Amino acid sequence: MTIMAELKKFGMVCSMIRKGNCWDNAVIERFFGSLKRERTDHTIYDSRREAEHDVVNHIMFYNNHRLHSYLNYCSTVAIEEKNSAKAA
Repeated sequence: MTIMAELKKFGMVCSMIRKGNCWDNAVIERFFGSLKRERTDHTIYDSRREAEHDVVNHIMFYNNHRLHSYLNYCSTVAIEEKNSAKAA
């Protein structure tokens, strides 16, 4: 059975149907671009643990404090809280 058939069996739709289709990955590509530009580019870490700690700190900042123009200048956590309140 093909991957497409398996997905269809479970009512799922493949988001990346062909090579070179980058649109579905735009959000995560943007995140990793920001991570590299804002945090890790030109940084030499003394250990893997130090690098992991720095990346985790960046992710915490990115989710809790960084304002995103796409989200009407709100943080991702603020949007999630707003959406959770609407659903309740």
